[in-house]
Amino acid sequence: MVKRLNLGKPSVLSTDFEQGGTVKTIMKKIVKTEKAPSAIGPYSQGILSNGVLFTSGQIGIDPTTGQLVQGGIEAQVRKVLENIRALLSTAGCTVDDVVKTTVFLRNMEDFNTVNLIYASVFQKDFPARSCVAVVGLPKDALVEIEIIAIAKGN
Repeated sequence: MVKRLNLGKPSVLSTDFEQGGTVKTIMKKIVKTEKAPSAIGPYSQGILSNGVLFTSGQIGIDPTTGQLVQGGIEAQVRKVLENIRALLSTAGCTVDDVVKTTVFLRNMEDFNTVNLIYASVFQKDFPARSCVAVVGLPKDALVEIEIIAIAKGN
């Protein structure tokens, strides 16, 4: 059974299911902030479910203008990571709570540049990571990053 809960937050869902004779509840909350770009398709910026934060892929869009930042791969990676930090903060998390990232690159020649900037944000106990070369990204972005984080106390 799925029920919408009014917990003072938008779009909080509770789903009950039976597992081994026990009813379990899965909580799902939409994570949304104006400090990261609005979704440009039918998806949420992030979902917090039973203490785990899943973000949609972030590209280097400035949330105030809705435009891709200028300055090439370095500027885009910095903006992507800034947008991710905004989503983490909204969910009560920090970069130290990130357990998995997926990086999508249009050009693998940018791999080392991405690594240098990435390592300035994720400085210890690096999260697990995949890096995938792609043919294209929305708005002709050069990089997209999505994360999974463990939210403390959620």
